[in-house]
Amino acid sequence: MATFHLQIVTPDRKAYDAQAERIILRTVTGDVCILSRHIDYVAPLGIGEARVTDEKGNMRRAACAGGMVSVANNVVRVMATTFEWEDEIDLERARAAQEKAQQKLLQMNRDDVKYVVMEAKLKRALNRIQIKG
Repeated sequence: MATFHLQIVTPDRKAYDAQAERIILRTVTGDVCILSRHIDYVAPLGIGEARVTDEKGNMRRAACAGGMVSVANNVVRVMATTFEWEDEIDLERARAAQEKAQQKLLQMNRDDVKYVVMEAKLKRALNRIQIKG
């Protein structure tokens, strides 16, 4: 299968920088699959699973949240707020974050601006648990 150059970065690190056959990730409007020779494209990322298939056909899963994906000239760049490969996820930490967020949400008023932030924290924790699960 044809490949493209894929770069995945976060504010902390470079998570991937090599050839890939495909990447599937969640944008704010739904999942997108990018293959070689994809049309130029830019989209904001949501919270969800990312699946990268490398040039040898090996697939890896990751928890991805926030940021942007861009495609130009057969180069795909994922600039994510967070990007954690399945084997990097600390399941106990994710469960603790889920519990903490759920407890805080129960105590908050839905009209509070911080409610949306806490909901996002809960979604990130649940995404990590689903990926690792």
